[in-house]
Amino acid sequence: MRALRQPSADGALPGITQAAAQALFDDEVALRQRANGLYLQTAVLAASGLGPQQQQLLDVTARAQHKIDRIDRLKDLVDLAGELLTVGAAVATGKPEQVLKPLEKLKQHIEAL
Repeated sequence: MRALRQPSADGALPGITQAAAQALFDDEVALRQRANGLYLQTAVLAASGLGPQQQQLLDVTARAQHKIDRIDRLKDLVDLAGELLTVGAAVATGKPEQVLKPLEKLKQHIEAL
């Protein structure tokens, strides 16, 4: 860096002329604009080929959501059956104080369904 700042042997200051600097700047701006255009063109071309894969991914996602919903429904039904068994066990053992809590849970499950 010091060598760049030191005057040359003839006493002239180092550097380039304003016209040369402006030309370099203009070239850099043009190069950056061209690069940005190429980035955009690349993105458009890459995205244009994704149509079938995107639709396939959407289909797989929809099927997965359907299966998850079905599993959640089955889980709710199993919980409901478990609460019914708990109520039945409380009634069979003759412990009415243990019937209230499972009945409240049954009510919540039925409302949720």
